Amino acid sequence: MLSAPCPRSPPILLPGKRTSFECSPTMPRGCASCVTGRAAVRRPPRGTPLCRPCFLAAVEADVGDLTEAAALFRPGDVVAVGMSGGKDSTALAAILSTLNARRQWRLRLCLLAIDEGIAGYRDDSLEAATATAASLGLPLTVLSYKDLYGWSMDEVVARVGRVGNCTYCGVWRRQALERGAAFLGADVLATGHNADDMAETVLMNLLRGDIGRLRRRSLPRVKPFKYTYEKEIVLYCHYRRLTYFATECVAPCGPASALLCKQ
Repeated sequence: MLSAPCPRSPPILLPGKRTSFECSPTMPRGCASCVTGRAAVRRPPRGTPLCRPCFLAAVEADVGDLTEAAALFRPGDVVAVGMSGGKDSTALAAILSTLNARRQWRLRLCLLAIDEGIAGYRDDSLEAATATAASLGLPLTVLSYKDLYGWSMDEVVARVGRVGNCTYCGVWRRQALERGAAFLGADVLATGHNADDMAETVLMNLLRGDIGRLRRRSLPRVKPFKYTYEKEIVLYCHYRRLTYFATECVAPCGPASALLCKQ
C-alpha cells in the first residue's frame, strides 16, 4: 500500500512560485473576458490577457467542448485515467472530475498508475498521484512491471544497460495501461497527452516510417488535452494549486527517450 505523500520529497512541486507565463509590465491590466478582473496571464497561443478565474474557466470549457463535440465518452462509461503524478495527468484528472460533476456526464472515473520499478523516480511520483487521488476522491489502482512481467526497470537496466532500455519501458508501459484498464473494466482509457506531445509523436512516427502505429490500439484511448498547450497545463496546475511531480526519469537512454515513453 502506498504511503501518504512525504513533505520532504523535493521533486513534488507545491504551486506558488511565479511562472514565466504570468503577467508582465507590458500586459494589459484588464481581463479580456470578464473586463473587471486584473489580467494575470497571456493565454497561449494568441496571448489573450485573462485573470486567473477566467483562465481556469477557459481551459475547462475548451476541454469540455472538445470532449462533447468529439463524443469521447458516453454516459455511464467507466473511464480509466492514466496517472503518472506529473502535471498532465494531474490536470487531466482534476478537469475531468470537475467537468463530470458540472456537465453531468455520469462517468465513473478511476485513476490508473503504472510502477515501472525505477527507484528514486516512480516511487516519489506515486506519492503525488496518491495525493491527487485523495484530494479528488477518486480510486487509484497501481500495477507494477514486476507483477505483470516479472521484471522491474531497474532489473532490466542492470541486465541490458542503458542502451535501449527506454524501448522496453515504452512498450511495456503502453501494454500495462491497456491491461490495467481492462482489469478495471474500463470502456475508455484517457491519457494526458497535450498538443505538444501529439505533435512530437506524429513527427517521430513519420520520421521512422511507422504511420500505422498512430492508430494501433486494442482499447479506445482518448486524449482530451490534444488541443491544449503544455504552457496552459503548467499554468492550470499553478493556479489551481495542484501538487504534481516534475523530475525527469533517472534512467533515460538518450535524448529521444522521453518521446518514446510518451507515445
